[in-house]
Amino acid sequence: MLIQRARLLDGRAADIRVTVRIEEVTEGLTPHRGETVLDAAGGTVIAGLHDHHVHLRAAAAALDSVQVGPARVHDRAALARVLAAAPVGIDGWVRAVGYHESAAGPLDRSVLDELYGAVPLRIQHRSGVLWFLNSAGLAAVGLPDHPDGTLRSHDSWSDAVARRDTNLAEISRRLLGYGVTGVTDATPALGTDDIVTLTEEHRHGGLHQTVHWLAPGKRILHDDSLDLDELTSWIAAQHRTSGAVALHCVTASQLVVSLAALRAAGTQPGDRIEHAAVVPADTIAELADIGVLVVTQPNFVAERGEQYLADVEAADQPALWRLASLLDAGVRVALSTDLPFGGADPWAAMRAAVYRTAATGAVLNAGECVSATAALTMFAGHPDRPDVPRLIEPGQPGDLCVLGAPPADVLDTLDADLVAATVIAGHPHVIDQSLSSSSSSNRSGWW
Repeated sequence: MLIQRARLLDGRAADIRVTVRIEEVTEGLTPHRGETVLDAAGGTVIAGLHDHHVHLRAAAAALDSVQVGPARVHDRAALARVLAAAPVGIDGWVRAVGYHESAAGPLDRSVLDELYGAVPLRIQHRSGVLWFLNSAGLAAVGLPDHPDGTLRSHDSWSDAVARRDTNLAEISRRLLGYGVTGVTDATPALGTDDIVTLTEEHRHGGLHQTVHWLAPGKRILHDDSLDLDELTSWIAAQHRTSGAVALHCVTASQLVVSLAALRAAGTQPGDRIEHAAVVPADTIAELADIGVLVVTQPNFVAERGEQYLADVEAADQPALWRLASLLDAGVRVALSTDLPFGGADPWAAMRAAVYRTAATGAVLNAGECVSATAALTMFAGHPDRPDVPRLIEPGQPGDLCVLGAPPADVLDTLDADLVAATVIAGHPHVIDQSLSSSSSSNRSGWW
């Protein structure tokens, strides 16, 4: 296809011919016979966005799970009402997602039995790490004598719960609307069958985005089971057999132990720290020195900022969701949303990186703000080199995002509503139907 009258992010005018790769970038390109042509009319063309940490199956499942987060639930009575109205799946379970203790306090099997004991119930914590099961649910997974019904999401119990078939087409459609052309699935313990299924969905059109996987090198850490020697051995073994590692770090303790283990085991270029939700000041230089990549989610500043400001001690708040201080120190950084545990819109994550405002407008760590260009660029990295931005030049992947505004407006607003078309491997997906090309013998237009 050919995109005419485009502007690149630096303001240059260009026409762009693209197939699986970008073929030509210059002004005045003439359409080939039968070539699809898009008139960008001065709008901006950027590399298609890549969300560097998502959970595709969980995102699809969340579409038909009941939401029980603080935005909807404010006490146990409200939680009981939401659960009572929730549909029972064909597998006999009620599934709820997005829970946090601020909604209705701590949960355990006795609380859930009181609130909803009719059928098996599992409520996922919004961190994605914990599940809370009622007694019926515990019996269904073979744990009738479990003391409190609080289970880690990737322990062996989950194998006893029938996995629902999930259609990724709706998730893919939404991501196209954001200009997302690729994702990295960070779900730990993805098996060969899972990857084959996702590959088949991509091949047959249900999932348009290209998918990169972290498994088997993804490891979720827990504060109550941190073991430096064991983690060091695991990292070394992964490096020998499977390649790079990705360590899930959401607390200061997890980050400190991870850095020590990486230092002891040695690092590979693809090694990653996922989230880095809390980065003490004295770990920043170590992150830069060992060269590990940080994949973080500034959208949580916007989505959960009010809770952080209320619950986290003022002296500890500067360590939350760092960004500018990491970049200034030379740490390799890329951005993601953590879909579905964070909102799906990468443009909202960019705005959070630039302004760091919570829902009420309060600012969390103003010193960690970055420029709009930096925020956008950190969503445009290569899947296997997330901190290296893809460029609009010949030879680069043919995955593009066409925006219906000039560069200055794009950077000023960072708004998904500006996405006019998403191009994956040279194939256009139209979001703004007003985009069109003139009709002639050598122009095919859209479809």
